[in-house]
Amino acid sequence: MRFEQVDIAALGYALPEEVVSSAAVEARLQPLYERLKLPEGRLELMTGIRERRLWPVGFQPSDAATLAARDALARANLQPGAVDALFHCSVCRDFLEPATATVVHHHLGLPGHALNFDLSNACLGVLSGMIVAAGMIELGHLRSALIVSGENSRPLFEATLRHLLTDLTLTRRTCKDVFASLTIGSAATAALLVRRDPARPGHRLLGGACRANTAWNHLCQGDAAGAGGALMNTNSEELLLRGVETAAATWTDFKRELGWDENTPDVVCTHQVGRVHRDRLYQALGLDPARDFATVETLGNCGSASLPITAAMAADAGRLRPGNRLALLGIGSGINCAMLGVEW
Repeated sequence: MRFEQVDIAALGYALPEEVVSSAAVEARLQPLYERLKLPEGRLELMTGIRERRLWPVGFQPSDAATLAARDALARANLQPGAVDALFHCSVCRDFLEPATATVVHHHLGLPGHALNFDLSNACLGVLSGMIVAAGMIELGHLRSALIVSGENSRPLFEATLRHLLTDLTLTRRTCKDVFASLTIGSAATAALLVRRDPARPGHRLLGGACRANTAWNHLCQGDAAGAGGALMNTNSEELLLRGVETAAATWTDFKRELGWDENTPDVVCTHQVGRVHRDRLYQALGLDPARDFATVETLGNCGSASLPITAAMAADAGRLRPGNRLALLGIGSGINCAMLGVEW
């Protein structure tokens, strides 16, 4: 896909104040560690995640998404009345019906003509929303769109801890499928896309490529009902293998579509899963790890918010300068992959 008329006007985000270290997680799991004779420090050692954040009890995905959306609007100096569409793209939602987008729309005071709906695609949600919005802007159907995500990991995090502590049938092997849930963190992000206007310079969304490898949709599955007390089961090793495999095929399409090669991007931001995943991905794609900007060590895996918040924080840290080429490399369970190129 190629876009000629789409700019990223701003990337906004919001972070919870509560920080939970991997050491604190293991302290809560001490009975399990003692029973299965698990070595302390394995959680951070295996994932590279030192800490993650949690929203307060009762804090809704819509509350988080609203904070990030307000941040994006303030950064772009744009009033809510100028927003033509709002897409809520989190894994987490306030409820099944109505769309959580309606709550965020109301909180922001968006105009009645502003299209709003939920768009769900696991950890690829925000990138998928950006693709949909960019296509509508390119066609002239929209002038601007807010793509938001408010991921709240606390319910999953707490349910996983309860499951690990109360299910005495768990073994070293069977507990591996739920340990991935302890890497999940909370965060919110928003991407404000607008139709290009020479009077309001932005960051050019150039285009990208997508790939599906849905034969592996069973490798990471979540259930809001919490079957067996665990909300998500993940075959981490196989998911890593198949995800990198899908990313490699997407990267080939991405380079051909944009005319890029491994040396083109000045900065690379990926979906933040863990240290091993990042290393394998860069090796498979032939990318220089020095161009990576990472947040996984301090934020964990924040679902659909992970990739866009990493790009936003890279900009705030001064890693992105005018004229830089930014590669956004997203992978979501399913398995789906999307990669977007940006001229900063």
